[in-house]
Amino acid sequence: MSNKVPNISEAEWEVMNMLWEKAPQTANEIILSLQEKTDWKPKTVRTLLDRLVQKKVVGVNQNQKLYTFFPLYSQDECRQAETQSFIKRIYGGALKSMLVHFIEEQSLSDDDIKELRSILDNKPKKN
Repeated sequence: MSNKVPNISEAEWEVMNMLWEKAPQTANEIILSLQEKTDWKPKTVRTLLDRLVQKKVVGVNQNQKLYTFFPLYSQDECRQAETQSFIKRIYGGALKSMLVHFIEEQSLSDDDIKELRSILDNKPKKN
C-alpha cells in the first residue's frame, strides 16, 4: 500500500506478527497463538484486532461463516514507518545522530564494523 502506515502499538505489533507469519487467520487462531506467548485474555486480542481493523492495518474477510483477518501492509512497510517515526520522535529526524549514538554506545566486533563499512561503501549517494 502506498498510503501512510498508521501508528501501531507494541501490543498491536504482536498481533501483526501472527498475521505476517500466516494469513488469513481467524480470531481464535490468533488468540491461541498469542496465548502461547502472552497472558492476554481472548477479549484483549479481539480488542487489538478491532483496533487494527479500525486503523485499516488489518482487513477482514466476511464472506465466510468465520471472519478471517489479514494484513493490509507488509512487515517491511510497517518497520519502515516505525523506524521513521522513531527517528523523528527521538532524534528530531536526524538519522546521522541516531547512527552516531548507537555506534558509540554499542560494543561492535571487528566483523560488525567491517559489515557496516561495506554497507556504507555500497550505499548510493544522494545528489
